[in-house]
Amino acid sequence: MYRWQFLIVASFLVPAIACAEGACPPGQYPVGGQGVQGCAPIQTGSSGAASSAPRPAGKWETRWGAVAEGRGSSGPDAPTATGVSVSQPSKKLATSVALDECKRGGGLECKIRIAYHNQCVAIADPIASERARGATTSSVVGAETLSKASKMAQDRCGSRGASCEIVYSACSMSEFKAF
Repeated sequence: MYRWQFLIVASFLVPAIACAEGACPPGQYPVGGQGVQGCAPIQTGSSGAASSAPRPAGKWETRWGAVAEGRGSSGPDAPTATGVSVSQPSKKLATSVALDECKRGGGLECKIRIAYHNQCVAIADPIASERARGATTSSVVGAETLSKASKMAQDRCGSRGASCEIVYSACSMSEFKAF
């Protein structure tokens, strides 16, 4: 019986205690003195500042690649010279490396066939017997995966009536760099 009386008295005190908090919203506490009342944020952490959202541990950086081709130096029927670059930090550097590699491979009038970033590339050429019959146009395709780029390059090359093979493929995917 005594227990019930205690619970009834305690239930009347709980609302009074809550009112003593100054009706501040969650995360704040009452401040002020005689006649002045307000709320301030509850400080947490060792520095005394309120906790903030988590900070990232790094960032994703774009990576570029490029393919350059030029006619061979030993005549109009000479094989095409190819230069490539992979995982370069800028488009300008990727194209410069590919053009330089094409020229070092004996290419004349080297030109960029494709510059790509954060994806893959594939080159499909007609097979040797098709090249002997005059099929010389390669297909260069970029896509989000190596398998997609390879399939698209082979399909595009084959659409010209030639049997083709993948002669080059690579990816220049973004890289995570920690702070």
